[in-house]
Amino acid sequence: MGLFLAKKERESVVEKVNFYFDENNRWQEKTDSYEVLVDIVAAFRPKKLHNLPPLDIADLIVFLQEHQAVKNSFSTYLKSLFSGKKINKIVTDAAILQDADFFFELKKRVVAKFLPYQHESDTLEYILNQVFYNDTDPLWVQKIPQGQVETLFDLLTLPTIYDSDDQNSVFSELMMSILLIAQRISGRALETDVLKMVPEYFHYESPFAAFEKELQTIQKELVTTTTNQTITSDNLSYKQLEVLLKQCEEYVDKAFQNSSKYGITIHVNQSLLRIRQQLSRLKILLPLLTINEEMDKKRHTIRLAYKLVKYNCTRNNLRTFIKESIQLLSYEVTQHTAKTGEKYITQSRGEYFKMLNTAMGGGLIVGVLCILKVLLSKVDTSDFGYAFLYSMNYSIGFISIYLLGFTLATKQPAMTAAALIKVLEEGMKSDSSTIKHQAFAVFFARVFRSQFIAFVGNVIMAFPVSLLGIWLIDLAFDYNITATKWKTMVTNLSPIHSMAIFHAAIAGCFLFLSGIISGSVANRDKHYEIYQRIKENPFLKRSFGKVKAEKIAHWYEHKWAGITSNFWFGIFMGSTASVGMFFGLNLDIRHITFSSGNLALGLYGSNYSLEYGMLFWGILGVGIIGLVNFIVSFSLSLGLAFRSRDIPFSELRNINVSIWQHFKRRPLSFFFPIGTNVKITDGGDKTS
Repeated sequence: MGLFLAKKERESVVEKVNFYFDENNRWQEKTDSYEVLVDIVAAFRPKKLHNLPPLDIADLIVFLQEHQAVKNSFSTYLKSLFSGKKINKIVTDAAILQDADFFFELKKRVVAKFLPYQHESDTLEYILNQVFYNDTDPLWVQKIPQGQVETLFDLLTLPTIYDSDDQNSVFSELMMSILLIAQRISGRALETDVLKMVPEYFHYESPFAAFEKELQTIQKELVTTTTNQTITSDNLSYKQLEVLLKQCEEYVDKAFQNSSKYGITIHVNQSLLRIRQQLSRLKILLPLLTINEEMDKKRHTIRLAYKLVKYNCTRNNLRTFIKESIQLLSYEVTQHTAKTGEKYITQSRGEYFKMLNTAMGGGLIVGVLCILKVLLSKVDTSDFGYAFLYSMNYSIGFISIYLLGFTLATKQPAMTAAALIKVLEEGMKSDSSTIKHQAFAVFFARVFRSQFIAFVGNVIMAFPVSLLGIWLIDLAFDYNITATKWKTMVTNLSPIHSMAIFHAAIAGCFLFLSGIISGSVANRDKHYEIYQRIKENPFLKRSFGKVKAEKIAHWYEHKWAGITSNFWFGIFMGSTASVGMFFGLNLDIRHITFSSGNLALGLYGSNYSLEYGMLFWGILGVGIIGLVNFIVSFSLSLGLAFRSRDIPFSELRNINVSIWQHFKRRPLSFFFPIGTNVKITDGGDKTS
């Protein structure tokens, strides 16, 4: 069936060519001559690209060989269509970042997806926009056998880019485009923020400036010493150019590597990405300056045509742009969260019970926050007022938990996911797939039991503290603060009588975002050297002395990212319901620790007269809310960590299998620190 369809497509192309270029020359009747090529290419374009076989154009070649008049007319049409078309903009700009502002570039590409920018009619871009307008066009164009393309090229006697030596020729434009790209790279690479990333090169001549000089030397050589505007690939100047291009690539690679040492901003990241893209473009274009044998002229021309089609079709690609832009930043963010997350992962029994104690401390503060939120709900204010009050209640509470060294269970997954990936990444270096996945499974068991005991500590403390607090208020003021709200509070915990699961998922997203914020702030502060600026601040040193100034700087370096993260987590949690009310949406948050506190408040508010069914669903709801909190925040963090390290998602299947096998062997290790000294061997795990 596939062969039949392919045959029909080939026949339709022949029919189209014959229709336009037979003795009637219908192509001359078209007002816009490019419409003929649009029609022919549409006949080539396959409907499905999945498992696409090579696109055989042998029928078209045979037809043109047998019909000289059609061939000559077709050749005349193509030559007239592309004659004098400028290529400089598509060579220098297409599929290359045009701005270091991420959001400006993103907005521009999104708009161009729906309303593509139209170029002047005398440019090659104008024709390519009309003819190859699908993002997938380069895929099937590449499927046409190279030998058949070369045969068709010769048959139609098409000119190469080297056939003209006038000032406005394609080759001259190509040379000027290469020079322009080199100048742009050199200017961008000498910006202060970029230079800061590679202090190793500070006392050396910039490889970009040296590359530009060498390129100008070659340009002069092409103009003055050759008759065919080309050089051979063994030319000494060209060899030196290749060496300098390699050095430029190493410069950019070093800048990216140094991001873990000096931090990086999105502006610098985009600048480096743009330089890397421009260097890749030069790597494609420079070989076009060399001709070793006559056949190279035709092959280089065809190769350039392929590339121009690809560049034009992918110029507004959003997926690639976002992936390239956020990969390094997400790597740096997850590197920070991985380091932070390691302290949330217990191994020994001592660490396990220490986690229980810190989690109970977190539960104590959450119990107080539950009571304060109920009291704040009785304040007569606007929806915005409630959002502000609730947000401040959450933020101050979360910051207090953080500064006191306590633990909020659901804050862990966003941090520990990155630490897990770090283990997997190190395991990837191993030749044994079994070892790396077993190591991950053992580490995951540690993460899971750490999360489990943190849940337990939070819940068993938040519940009695909330119960004690509401009883003391009732005892002191003879006022049951949840007498009118208890039914709603308990019902909101039920997974079948409310949207508790959805609201728990929203809380999980906010937990993930708070981890991102923590890593982003730490990365930004590192890049801007905030620690050093505080430490060496003359006002602080005069006011407090060098030692205290350094202590302030040290405190800021280790605490500020966490404070900012917890502050914004509180804002997210406190304002969601008000935002949902404003838009008429059922938005809210459900968090396991607060849910256990609310269950206690609801139980007291009902005067301990809850129906067994309502109590059952409330208790079950607390557990399900915790599970959803964990799954959502952990999954999002794990996905980001996978992407940042470019680990294929296919690894997940092996990971899941390994975790399940480890669970079957040692189920209790997922809940208790049993057999903590684990050594991984090819045969499995051993404990001592």
